[in-house]
Amino acid sequence: VQLQASGGGLVQAGGSLNLSCAASGLTFSRYVMAWFRQAPGKEREFAAAISWNGRSTYYADSVKGRFTVSRANDRNTAYLQMNSLKPEDTAVYYCAADLSGGIRNTQSEYDFWGQGTQVTVSS
Repeated sequence: VQLQASGGGLVQAGGSLNLSCAASGLTFSRYVMAWFRQAPGKEREFAAAISWNGRSTYYADSVKGRFTVSRANDRNTAYLQMNSLKPEDTAVYYCAADLSGGIRNTQSEYDFWGQGTQVTVSS
């Protein structure tokens, strides 16, 4: 199983980025997909998750209203559209996959992880 996160970069505050997570080696449409992030010197935290069919989403309060998680099961890819970015959004962003069926914000529930993509927001 591989999860390949991409789309990170350097952006000014108020800008946007769209992250992608390309999955292989698993039946993508069966998995809940999530995005976590880890800022420098901090623990990794939950950002957003989406159900297997895309009908349900869940966001951390810190990103609600600014980030949108989506997926394309025909492309085995999940996305995280990030708008109105703030310097505090600076982190390494990881995608993760969970077969259990429920949308969860707990890292230990996720079966597979990508390698992360760096997002840096300048003020």
